[in-house]
Amino acid sequence: MPVVVLTFVAALLVYRQGYVAAQMTETDVINHYAAVYVAGGPDGAKVTDCVATAGTRAGVWIVVRCGGPAHLVEYRVDRFGRLVEGDVVKEPRT
Repeated sequence: MPVVVLTFVAALLVYRQGYVAAQMTETDVINHYAAVYVAGGPDGAKVTDCVATAGTRAGVWIVVRCGGPAHLVEYRVDRFGRLVEGDVVKEPRT
């Protein structure tokens, strides 16, 4: 009996992860990280300061770039909407 319950719980978790991935759109990710940028960015930061491109590295679905000429923040996001660890880049642009 415990093996049946464990199998059922594992199946539910896998189903949930697939459901989350299937329901999340690019717009959801862009809007979320644009809001993160506005909340923690420089004075005058706006949602319209952000653009997104497709990820080119393995495990990166979308790259959301926010900022202006003097400030750039990149959020590299995986298919589940999670920030790829260690990939927030803050640097001045010239």
